[in-house]
Amino acid sequence: MLACTETIRSAAIATTEQQNASALHELVANQAALRPHATALLWQGEAIDYATFDRRIARVAATIAGNGQPGERVAILAWNCPEFVELLYAVPAAGRIVVPLNARLAPAELAYQLAQAGVSILIGDELLLRPLVVHPALPPGLSIINLGQEYEHWLSNTRSSELPGSQETDPAWILYTSGTTGKPKGAVLSHQSLLAGLVSAAQGRPVRPDDIYLYPFPLFHVAAHNVLLQHQYGAAVVLLESFSPASTLACCRDYAVTSLSLAPTMIAMLVDYPAFRAEDLASVHTIGYGASSMPETLLRRVLDTTLAGMSQSYGMTELSGSIAFLSANDHRLALSHKPKLLKSVGRPLDHIQIKIVDADGAICPPGEPGEILVEAAQCMLGYWEQPAATADALLDGWLHTGDMGYFDTAGYLFIVDRKKDMIISGGENIASREVEEVLRQHATVADVAVVGMPHPKWGEAVCAVVVRKQPTDSNTLERHCRQLLAGYKTPKRFVFVDNLPVNASGKVDKRQLRQLIEHTPPHPA
Repeated sequence: MLACTETIRSAAIATTEQQNASALHELVANQAALRPHATALLWQGEAIDYATFDRRIARVAATIAGNGQPGERVAILAWNCPEFVELLYAVPAAGRIVVPLNARLAPAELAYQLAQAGVSILIGDELLLRPLVVHPALPPGLSIINLGQEYEHWLSNTRSSELPGSQETDPAWILYTSGTTGKPKGAVLSHQSLLAGLVSAAQGRPVRPDDIYLYPFPLFHVAAHNVLLQHQYGAAVVLLESFSPASTLACCRDYAVTSLSLAPTMIAMLVDYPAFRAEDLASVHTIGYGASSMPETLLRRVLDTTLAGMSQSYGMTELSGSIAFLSANDHRLALSHKPKLLKSVGRPLDHIQIKIVDADGAICPPGEPGEILVEAAQCMLGYWEQPAATADALLDGWLHTGDMGYFDTAGYLFIVDRKKDMIISGGENIASREVEEVLRQHATVADVAVVGMPHPKWGEAVCAVVVRKQPTDSNTLERHCRQLLAGYKTPKRFVFVDNLPVNASGKVDKRQLRQLIEHTPPHPA
């Protein structure tokens, strides 16, 4: 594989030269013109150069343009693969909107999102599609195409059409986000908002054309904007089907990876891996992370054993990526004499407007927490077919994040509370209310509240506190949840109580719930 690495480096041009793009697919087209033989993707030992990748995107886009009408939605249900990346570019290039679906969801959840988005074409892995295609809630009239031979046959035998042309403000992606009010909402990201997100990402984590970037996250997350970022500057992307410590370390070693993105949970799994050697990360100059804070002990282990700098970012799906960064230098300052910085998500970028407001909308002074509001070109257009939710989120041109935070006097942003009732397990956002609504559907459940509890590996684990109206047990409720929810959303623990604690306003007191769980032994199965 070293020869492949040398090919990547020799084909890259050590310059920050790039061309402006007004549509996503132009990122690849520009690099195909500038450096056609440089590597765009590395997949299972095969290098795909920019010229080849650009031709492939054009072919897929022309095929999709020959089906249906502009504005229609095309969904992807697959694990990471080159076809997934090409569809992220090709579907918007064809004037359609791509809907990447979370491959970890249950069929019922997937069927809801397909129907809510009005998807006309679904392209996916056969094994992932198999349980979905027989689900009774699957929308009628949906065209389903298996990746592999069927997909290639479709590309070869379907009438191609000229591309309709894209406007910057046209919707490009719909990414479903775990909302706090039950069902997930589809955040609509335009070409403009995604490209603006790349401007922020490039300022927070600069990219060089000779970089070799490893992407281990699922492509159905907003984290996929990191792949686009590399292509904007002509860097190579090493694509993993899914994260594992063994494959990540092997790729870093064999391809001389220079940068990668990981969740803190993943970083811990890497350094705890029995075969971990610091030499595996010798070429890495930057490790970016997000989703949760970095424990100081873990940060010290990474910085003491590797040469990599750490960079944290703060953002969300609705922001097409990140808006604030805690730099490598900030991390070093944190370890030397400013440990509080590790609790910060960094400083906002110069072109991003952020304000902290109290319940009355007044600006909070430094040190005083309030809701984080953002005004930026990278904000979403809104939530798909949900005007009320859009109006609540985008008020007077500001995105109301639902996150509570404050600025210190040096301009660092601190998050003091996440979106209401949001649980983050292994980097996945889980809405407590969505899990609660599923449990309330079971005949034995009178009431329920769901919270996140600390977990040594995943950060948090889902725990359900249940009031029973009929006898039931953990196994019964777990089986019920697994039929309707993804495995990572299914509670890992059930606690049974006579009544849920409430606060003075009559709402469930989840702080008290967590204390109750801590002092309650696990219920026998």
